[in-house]
Amino acid sequence: MGAQRTPREKWIEQGLAALAAAGPEAVRIEALAQQLGVTKGGFYGYFTNRDALLTAMLDTWERESVDEVLARVEAEGGDPRTRATRAGHLTFSDDRLLPIDLAVRDWARRDAEVADRLRRVDNARMDLLRELIGSVCDDPDEVEARSLLAITSAIGAHFLAADHAGQHRPEVIARISSLLVPDAAGSDPPAR
Repeated sequence: MGAQRTPREKWIEQGLAALAAAGPEAVRIEALAQQLGVTKGGFYGYFTNRDALLTAMLDTWERESVDEVLARVEAEGGDPRTRATRAGHLTFSDDRLLPIDLAVRDWARRDAEVADRLRRVDNARMDLLRELIGSVCDDPDEVEARSLLAITSAIGAHFLAADHAGQHRPEVIARISSLLVPDAAGSDPPAR
């Protein structure tokens, strides 16, 4: 009986872990093979070269960040605020997608093809926000502004080191959500 091959998905997962930890430069075939405890020969049964692996990694990130998030948001339902919050939580609050997303954003600053991919993902996210906010707000300018503020606050919160005057970050983020995504009646929460 021959040795069992390391599945293609394991190479992709290890590549995504390396990307999240140290950027695209850390995605090296020899290093991944060592981390997987295998020889690099098995890599070439799945990928023609490193670029093919990087493409497969981006495909996986895009599928998980858009298709799987949208499917779960739709399946679990709820009012627009609940669905928007769920999408943000699935994308920007977990130990898997968030570090990959942040690494892809950094990588996109230096690679036009990655920037195009990131634009496609962010456009899908904006489309969801426009749909959700638009279902309770009929002013297209307001929908666009709230959608942009929602996505930039979700991303930017991971780069901000500021304190919140005695409040905890999750409380502030929840308040942002309530301000940006009106309730089903289309009204904003009362000011405190």
